[in-house]
Amino acid sequence: MSATHLVADTAALTGRSLRHVLRSPDTIITSAITPIALMLMFTYVFGGAIDTGTQGPYLEYVLPGILLITVASGVAYTSYRLFLDISSGIVERFRSMPISRPSVLWAHVLTSVVANLAGVAIVVAVALLLGFRTGASAAAWLAVLGMVVLFTLALTWIAVIAGVSATSVDGAGAIGYVLIFLPFLSSAFVPTGTMPGPVAWFAEHQPVTAVIETIRALFAQQPVGDDIWVALAWLVGVLVVAYVAATAAYRRRIG
Repeated sequence: MSATHLVADTAALTGRSLRHVLRSPDTIITSAITPIALMLMFTYVFGGAIDTGTQGPYLEYVLPGILLITVASGVAYTSYRLFLDISSGIVERFRSMPISRPSVLWAHVLTSVVANLAGVAIVVAVALLLGFRTGASAAAWLAVLGMVVLFTLALTWIAVIAGVSATSVDGAGAIGYVLIFLPFLSSAFVPTGTMPGPVAWFAEHQPVTAVIETIRALFAQQPVGDDIWVALAWLVGVLVVAYVAATAAYRRRIG
């Protein structure tokens, strides 16, 4: 099928998925509740006891990690919705129609990007109410947005693998717990240098830390250094591998 057909089918199916989200906005709200609760707890309970080595408020330090936790919380709904579509038979009905096969997956992925950006916007709004301030330029904000979108795409394709491969609703949603755990083993809440040796090594070399440090530098109007290239290399690599694995799993499942 032509690229035009793929785009048209993806747009139609994305509209369908977005209508489902709009009818259940609690999915966006619930994905933002846990990150907001963590932001409040770490800022007002633990923040005063944590030495980040920076002069700014702890809220400025912790927000980049909270944004990634928001995305990790939200992508679990993608695997859940995809699993329901497959198990309900709607995907089989799509196959009987002249619909581009990849459009089914892309519709869920694009819906995930939109829904997660809405959740991130809620978290940023709460952070601003709590006193978060940044002198970052419009270009820096766009860079942060681009990094969040790329992070969302990479995690969403991992969630697609779970949604296609799962045999139960619980199995489809379990990927969220794994993805949420990664920011806790990074520089999201404390500098990696304060961690024990093996944990510090893992935290320093996993992709989430590079993404967090890049966003943190952009907000603080500081040079991003090599972190941005490390982050981009990780995210693009994970995105490509997850995309290939997800499409292969989808072909095996659907035929």
